[in-house]
Amino acid sequence: MKERFSAYINQLQDRITSTLEEIDGTSRFQIDDWNRPGGGGGQSRIIENGSVFEKGGVNVSNVFGEFPDSMKSYLKVEHGHFFACGISLVIHPKNPMVPTVHANFRYFELYDDDQTIVDQWFGGGIDLTPYYLFDEDVVHFHQQCKSVCDAHNPSFYQTYKKKCDDYFWNTHRNEARGVGGLFFDYCRTNNERTIEQWYDFVTDTGDAFLACYTPIVEKRKDLPFTAKQRQWQELRRGRYVEFNLIHDKGTLFGLKTNGRIESILMSLPPTVQWKYNATPTPNSEEERLVRILQHPKNWLKH
Repeated sequence: MKERFSAYINQLQDRITSTLEEIDGTSRFQIDDWNRPGGGGGQSRIIENGSVFEKGGVNVSNVFGEFPDSMKSYLKVEHGHFFACGISLVIHPKNPMVPTVHANFRYFELYDDDQTIVDQWFGGGIDLTPYYLFDEDVVHFHQQCKSVCDAHNPSFYQTYKKKCDDYFWNTHRNEARGVGGLFFDYCRTNNERTIEQWYDFVTDTGDAFLACYTPIVEKRKDLPFTAKQRQWQELRRGRYVEFNLIHDKGTLFGLKTNGRIESILMSLPPTVQWKYNATPTPNSEEERLVRILQHPKNWLKH
């Protein structure tokens, strides 16, 4: 399974980066191969200062080794020998009318001292973080997510949407990071689903990424915006940074397992503001965004 999923994420990385380069038109992803001292490595692909994408990364990694005790305790596992592979991406567009997007699809194996697999699972998800709300865009994003879920289990969409709303929550701000999507973890073999069936679900979700996101980019990337709207985008990016550095499990995993710091922090946007007590104007589009982020909603009526 690890060879199969590793091959898949390499192919998905190629497909996503080539499509985003085509949309941007001027900037290309820079490729950086890296090795992890504790075992394994990966490839980071970074786009910067493009016509559409101000900064973005689409990274794959295949790492292995032994967990420190702190990570065994955090993951609630007894065995320390691990293999992990995955693809992680964050795209920060230049135009504040275009949302930031994040996706991650990963696979873990744990081994005993004889290198026999004692546990294996998939995790991942996809979520959208707009700065200005176009309801039809959010509906499109969620409808694509639901279509993938429904092909595997009618209960998946509501289950994983709620997990996403719960996970991407800035508790110190009492608001969501964005408008959600899907989040799933510890997808193991059980009485209802084999690891091969979980593979099919996760890869179908990965395959849907471009259909979820690129129509929104194409529709909004050339809209005019003001300096004030750009400032709002940078203020809201600050909330994105806060979540990633305070709450995100992937960031913690990378830091606790001697991960590559440049790859771990590639999710951070290039320009951000923290303004004291920044409050949106009453009845403005900015206030509407904050109001919805404080009360996650069901974007699909059915």
